[in-house]
Amino acid sequence: MSDEPRLVVVADPAAAAAEAARHIATSLGGAIAARGRADWATSGGSTPVGIYQRLVAPPLRDTVPWEHVHVWWGDDRFVPRDHPLSNVLPFEEIVIDIAGREEGTVGPDGPGVRIPVDQIHPFRTAEAIGAGQDAAFAAAELADELRSAGLETADGWPVFDLMLVGVGPDGHLLSVFPSSTAFDSTAWALEIPAPTHIEPHVERVTLNPAVLRVARDLLAVATGADKAPVLGEIFGDERDPRRWPAQLARRAGATWILDEAAGANLRRG
Repeated sequence: MSDEPRLVVVADPAAAAAEAARHIATSLGGAIAARGRADWATSGGSTPVGIYQRLVAPPLRDTVPWEHVHVWWGDDRFVPRDHPLSNVLPFEEIVIDIAGREEGTVGPDGPGVRIPVDQIHPFRTAEAIGAGQDAAFAAAELADELRSAGLETADGWPVFDLMLVGVGPDGHLLSVFPSSTAFDSTAWALEIPAPTHIEPHVERVTLNPAVLRVARDLLAVATGADKAPVLGEIFGDERDPRRWPAQLARRAGATWILDEAAGANLRRG
């Protein structure tokens, strides 16, 4: 059995978003059928926007029993939840409607989905900031919430049914940058100092990269010519996740969806 991921290369970002949305709907539905719930750790930045738009529109929207989905985030910026840099904001703007919280679920009357409020689990950055606490506090709270949420564990790490990740031009994923101290941490979630080499220069909170090894389904999505150089390195002969953290997603059981521009430097065949 190959230890390589499944690699799907499509024409353009729109096709990548559509393919990723189909993958997510199938994965969530399968997890719910098998275990009665699905724990999904989603991403931030620009990667999920087009995916979300397709996922919550018919016909995909109606293929997932959303009332059984728990949503987590792989990482976030240490900013309020409604800040433009928040990784939660695109999800809340596209997938759900905060006004629905009064009914105990979140979701619009039109396009979108309804998910029970207590099944949406962001890093509580806004609460930490409001209470004068730091990013380490927000990370520790998320780790505690994970421990009490009933996820299975493997090798001491929480097992997500599905993790969606993007890839940075430096080869990072989550908020785990090259040579990150996160590789040496045993915490389930931890704070990350603001990176100086890549924007935005904002302090982060992230899941431990070790969770990527035990996720049941791992989906990486990358589009655009600016990702081509680093993807050539990630899928090259040298294996060094500390140099290219995204290589943690280069494993059996993972799926990579790229557009032609992003995959331009990959060896074919």
